Amino acid sequence: MIMDTLGALALATEPPNDELMKRTPVGRKGNFISNIMWRNIMGQAIYQFFVIWYLQTEGKTLFELKGDNSDLVLNTLIFNCFVFCQVFNEVSSREMERINVFRGILDNNVFVAVLGSTVLFQIIIVQFLGDFANTTPLSLREWFSCIVIGFIGMPIAAIVKLFPVGSQ
Repeated sequence: MIMDTLGALALATEPPNDELMKRTPVGRKGNFISNIMWRNIMGQAIYQFFVIWYLQTEGKTLFELKGDNSDLVLNTLIFNCFVFCQVFNEVSSREMERINVFRGILDNNVFVAVLGSTVLFQIIIVQFLGDFANTTPLSLREWFSCIVIGFIGMPIAAIVKLFPVGSQ
């Protein structure tokens, strides 16, 4: 819920670019989600599905998890990877077609604050709210792995943007 609400706020505060303002308005019967959006959504959905599936099936081996709490640690890792996939996807979603999604990112204070808040809330949830959130604290290695797994979605998003799609 934090991610969705803050993510929507972050992206809603992005000023429209010049190309967007030159387009004709979409009528009531027009598609709300364009082909470009579908392309980007499907690219991330396939990547994130693969990540979650792989962690679910091979995560214990990948992270060398053993012991009584291995299921809890794995579930926390999956949750954390999912959140970081969303964080980096928010950055990639700033631009639907452009590869350079970092241009002007620091000019939007709300966007930066929302991303920072999402990461801060995630740290608090995982490291300190274990009983409430059904998580367990992760090691620095595990945190780094989750961040890298989330970050990999950005180059994938850039590659997906290279695939041409029709305008309608």
